[in-house]
Amino acid sequence: MNRRLPPLYALRAFEAAARHASFTRAAEELAITQSAVSRHIRTLEEHFDCRLFERCGRSLQLSEQGRALLPGVSDGFDSLARACSVLQADDGVLRLKAPTTLTVRWLLARLSHYRQVHADAEVQLTSTWMDVDKVDFRQEPFDCAVLLSDGHFPDEWESTELFAEWLIPVCSAADAADAPWTLERLRAAQQLHPTPDRRDWRRWLQATGLSDQVPLKSGQMFDMLELGIVAAARGYGVSIGDLLMVAEDVALGRLGLPWPTAVLSGERYYLVWPRAHRAQGRLRRLRDYLLAEVAALALPEVERLR
Repeated sequence: MNRRLPPLYALRAFEAAARHASFTRAAEELAITQSAVSRHIRTLEEHFDCRLFERCGRSLQLSEQGRALLPGVSDGFDSLARACSVLQADDGVLRLKAPTTLTVRWLLARLSHYRQVHADAEVQLTSTWMDVDKVDFRQEPFDCAVLLSDGHFPDEWESTELFAEWLIPVCSAADAADAPWTLERLRAAQQLHPTPDRRDWRRWLQATGLSDQVPLKSGQMFDMLELGIVAAARGYGVSIGDLLMVAEDVALGRLGLPWPTAVLSGERYYLVWPRAHRAQGRLRRLRDYLLAEVAALALPEVERLR
């Protein structure tokens, strides 16, 4: 690829002027004069031998060539900002990405306590629905993430396993205590599916050897684990939950375990972050705290199948 690029200052002036549709506002943002913005734009137009802006009365509009140039320039500056942010001075905030169900059922309460214990440690949590958990530290504004994964991560990441995913059926506490859960009752129950592809029920039935005795039904389908658990707690059927994430609700009598057998899904929750991140000390402190919280949590006594 030809790397002969126009001056970076000229591209910066063009991007700011295009975003504001004003040379004056671009000059204010860049802390230079309006005439300097005009000169930078002229440098760019001479480089490309075309006009990038057109005057329509008092308004400023991009030319056809300017509209073609803008997306790539904007993306380029965004990428530069993200690349530089890893090495910029630590602002004292860790920006953490995590899946929604984990956030609601476990992580939010732990981070609230973490802030109380470590008054100087601010963790900014973003809860995100992800069909497949992932993060792109080069494109997304996060310092770390908790992901459900098989553990295969890029070499430039640090990763620590927090806990394994154990799948187990859950229902309302009243339904669990109503009568013994026989095979016939499990077969007749309304299945709630926390994923559209019904993979969690399929995994559980296969691991317990019940696939031939309990049919996999269409049932009500949701797009996240949390919705299935909430629907089960309200008595709409039996869903599949994660043993750790339902432990507190089971202990408090808000959820029941109709068939107390948990199966290992093969995936685990990991805390990950870039090895080059400057806040290694604070990231390790957060890691150690989350590991201690996992170790301290009392899980229901159930049969476990690996």
